[in-house]
Amino acid sequence: MSKLTKDYISPLRLKISFNKLLEQYEQLIDNDDEIVAENARKMLAIAKEYPELRDGFEELEKLELYKPQIAQLLRDTFSPVLTNNEIKAATIPFHKTIFNSSSRFKKIVEEAGKDFDLEITNMSDDQFYIMGCVVALQMCHGYKLDFRRPFYFEIPDQNGITKYYRILYNADFMEVTANKNALPITQDDVDELMDNFENIALWKEKFPVDSYDSRGFIIANMFDATADVSISNIKSTLIKADKRQSENFMTDFHGVFQSFFNIPDLQVGFSVFNKEEQTFERVYGKGIKSYLLFDKDQTSCNDILCKGSYGALITEKTYFAISDVDKYYKMSNGQNPYKALYENGIKSVVFAPIVFEDELLGIIELVSKKARMLNSVVAHKLEDIMPFIVSSVQRSKNEEENEIEAIIQRECTSIHPSVYWRFEKEAKNFIKSEYKGEKPVFSNISFDNVYPLYGQIDIKGSSDARNQATKFDLTEQLNAAKGVIEAAVEFEPLPIYDQLSYQIDRILGGIQNFFQVDSEQQISEFLHSEVHPLFEHLEKKRSDLYEKVENYYKLLDDSLGLVYKHRKDYDNTVSMVNQRMAELLDEKQKGAQEMYPHYFERFKTDGVEHNMYIGESITKEDSFNPLYLRNLRLWQLQVMCEMENEYYHMRSDFPMQLDVASMILVFSSPLSISFRMDEKQFDVDGTYNARYEVVKKRVDKAIIKGTTKRITEKGKITIVYAQKSDEIEYLDYIRFLQSKNYLDKRIEIVELEDLQGVTGLKAIRADVLYSSDKDEKLYTYNDLMKELEA
Repeated sequence: MSKLTKDYISPLRLKISFNKLLEQYEQLIDNDDEIVAENARKMLAIAKEYPELRDGFEELEKLELYKPQIAQLLRDTFSPVLTNNEIKAATIPFHKTIFNSSSRFKKIVEEAGKDFDLEITNMSDDQFYIMGCVVALQMCHGYKLDFRRPFYFEIPDQNGITKYYRILYNADFMEVTANKNALPITQDDVDELMDNFENIALWKEKFPVDSYDSRGFIIANMFDATADVSISNIKSTLIKADKRQSENFMTDFHGVFQSFFNIPDLQVGFSVFNKEEQTFERVYGKGIKSYLLFDKDQTSCNDILCKGSYGALITEKTYFAISDVDKYYKMSNGQNPYKALYENGIKSVVFAPIVFEDELLGIIELVSKKARMLNSVVAHKLEDIMPFIVSSVQRSKNEEENEIEAIIQRECTSIHPSVYWRFEKEAKNFIKSEYKGEKPVFSNISFDNVYPLYGQIDIKGSSDARNQATKFDLTEQLNAAKGVIEAAVEFEPLPIYDQLSYQIDRILGGIQNFFQVDSEQQISEFLHSEVHPLFEHLEKKRSDLYEKVENYYKLLDDSLGLVYKHRKDYDNTVSMVNQRMAELLDEKQKGAQEMYPHYFERFKTDGVEHNMYIGESITKEDSFNPLYLRNLRLWQLQVMCEMENEYYHMRSDFPMQLDVASMILVFSSPLSISFRMDEKQFDVDGTYNARYEVVKKRVDKAIIKGTTKRITEKGKITIVYAQKSDEIEYLDYIRFLQSKNYLDKRIEIVELEDLQGVTGLKAIRADVLYSSDKDEKLYTYNDLMKELEA
């Protein structure tokens, strides 16, 4: 015979018994109500005739044997009057055997189909075992552990829609006792178990299989919790990561919506609202459709909505329901959205706006191929789940923005805000191609008819300054090394020491007279390969030389193994100059962008360079006027004067005293720029435009015609140009800045020696006026130097 415990592992050895129920009837036989008392006597008579019903049994076959008697015993708990309303069943703890149930429960199970197997869906075998342990702890040992959690049956209805039934167990008719296999349980055991819920081996150790006897039965009362569970499932589905890439996301999504709305063929779609362009756009993801757009990627709101639907969704931000598409298609003479829905076999629809902080993010689209399945009454149910949809869409929007940002960063490096919109557009196309399964390509990004502006504040004679610093460091190190070798000669007069001293003297002489680009590397190699190995030898052999060698090594930089004092002063000075000049330029740029948006980039070299491009193609608006170009040119000249002043105000704070020289390059003709993916930066397009880049790279080394002087000079702003009109324009700016005490009255106009492939360049050189920290007087560079020296 089949027993309850066959293929069932639990600490509880199960027996079906009605003892606890019969004890209730024993208390009722003397009831004042004779009907109640008579009924109790009948129940006890059944138990007396069939004592096994009280004693308990394990064999499943006996449920059929005692079926009439069990039905009689349970008549009061399963009222015939409520049998078509209540969802109720008599069962055994942690077992799927049902031996009595209400008519409604029977009908629900029958409609699920012959192959349906009734299982609690949200409990694993291990959790059932632990539940048995918790029951034993409570009923036999008096420990209260709260393991209560909601249990559900998932049962499909006759239309295949999954329904969820919450189970509430009544255990009044259960009794549990420890048998000979049970182990003693202490508070320490309970404490250990509470800290190790997932350790099933520990639970089985404390509560061996079949170590407790369970007699009785339980009543499972159920109610339809489909709406609540569906809302929870919708929420869970929406918060999944990588939803749009998941193969099953939309399948699961349709399923939970079908359960929630009780509509078997319900389908869900989405579309995104683009506020700037007043369009609806497709959501790209596996299985995600749009029943506003159908096969389109993007469409104007006016093209796919009628006046009524536009007013509801866009203006009022409320739902729009069509209960009978065919009817309204005829009434509207084939207008959209009825036309597209009709042609695609959709019969009823609810479109609902997804709104966050009064901003329309998109539309959720519910459709059915049956008329009147979706209507304005059904639409109100969306209010229960819309907060989760809004939260999910907002999160997806943020994720998409992050993804766009990541693609832009990966493909194009940091992008200036003025042109970000163009990269964002290409990034969206990139994502669309990926989701379509195409090979995504980041298209070329270019801007036509833009005017360039270039400027630099450069450290004057930076190469000479660094070479001089290098000479000082190498000289100090070589002299220190020579000192150690001379000390070694006194203790051990070997010819090789004299030869090394001679080499060092030769190198010192070469540093002063013939210092070249590779001199530093050659000297470093000599020290590391010939001098330092000797010093390691001397340290070990001659303890009296140890201190001298250690003093030598103390002069060296730990990471370079060289004296790095003067070069460090130089490098720190350049770094500080670049940092402060870049900060000032960036701060000033904020105001310039507010005047009129333009592209801006800067680079730190031996100084700070900047490029700017201004034009209508960058702003994306039909608002550009040459006035804005002239304004930006004047702004640039003024800021360069301010940067010169800032440098000399902070010059005394630098480790090394250096000078700077400023230059502006003027280019009159508009040109095209294109983003070079391999170089991650903008560059000019076309042969003619390339002339601008050639001039930009070489002009600061240009010589004044008929002289050996560079065009850039400390204390002056140099403005290089080619057209007479540029000269006239900038002379006007200079006169204005002279009136504002930015520039001195003295200016000069010079011609430049021809550059390779470029002729006819000229330059205006104007003296910068500097203010002193001591007083409010203004000085030229030479006067300022005298003042600072004084």
